[in-house]
Amino acid sequence: MLSIVVPCYNEQETVPLLFEAIERLRPQIKPSLEYIFVNDGSTDGTLRELRHLAERERCVRYISFSRHFGKEAALYAGLQAAKGSLVTVMDADLQDPPELLPRMIAMIESTNLDCVGTRRINREGEPRLRSFFARQFYRLINRISSTQMVDGARDYRLMTRQMVDAVLRLSEYNRFSKGLFSWVGFETEYISYPNRERAAGKTSWSFWKLFNYSLDGIVNFSEAPLNIASFVGGLSCLASAVALIFIVVRALIWHNSAAGWPSLVSIILLLGGLQLLSLGIIGRYIGKIFLETKQRPIYIVKETEKSNRPDQPASVMSPIERPDEKHDE
Repeated sequence: MLSIVVPCYNEQETVPLLFEAIERLRPQIKPSLEYIFVNDGSTDGTLRELRHLAERERCVRYISFSRHFGKEAALYAGLQAAKGSLVTVMDADLQDPPELLPRMIAMIESTNLDCVGTRRINREGEPRLRSFFARQFYRLINRISSTQMVDGARDYRLMTRQMVDAVLRLSEYNRFSKGLFSWVGFETEYISYPNRERAAGKTSWSFWKLFNYSLDGIVNFSEAPLNIASFVGGLSCLASAVALIFIVVRALIWHNSAAGWPSLVSIILLLGGLQLLSLGIIGRYIGKIFLETKQRPIYIVKETEKSNRPDQPASVMSPIERPDEKHDE
């Protein structure tokens, strides 16, 4: 079986389009299919579309969260619910080409690959500022982290059950899937394709959300910011000691004490700013630790397709189940 995991947030227009696009590929796909749509607290008619789709098609399953938990939580929930020996993750907006699926399946079946990923060869259609910062993020993260990430890589990928189980073992609350997929290893090859526009609707990813998401990736997979804070603190301390020696020697030899409060105030402000910057970096890491120690569930399920099927149990997952526990069907 091939499990298709689709996180959805305000995607009422694209869900039917994605389902139709994949169904047209049925003759080219050997495994049987199951769809797992994860409604991440959408405020539009996404859940209504999923209900209708699940009523018509027995191969369609859905999970609806009690609120918006984020795409990372939706991906994790979908992977937990997937039953297939092959699992693919793709967005609902058709920016991930469904027609690549037969090729991806053939690559895994004919080789020893554990994963076939996809990457964009360009960013046409995106704002230039967003594209520039995206490229700089990949350059930076690959310099400061031991976990290498492919520039332009999408979450859209086909994985074997072994790799999916390995990803599910990483039950951390602060998730960055692009890094987790790379961290677990396994044999992976990428298929390149030109960037695509959304089929319908509007993206929920603003520049600020993407910026915060990139910061999460850096904090989750690198200690470089902490090392930089330590280096800057040590350098400031050394510079201050040298300046103090210079001032004392000048006063003893030339009897010329340091004058000028503007320079003194500037130095104090500079050192104060460096201290606040270092505290902010350390605080970001402490905040992540704080969230992990709370051991809150990564997501809470409110409804599934089984809620509307009298011949099935009431729910797929317990909403209070710990994220590191397996969900029983």
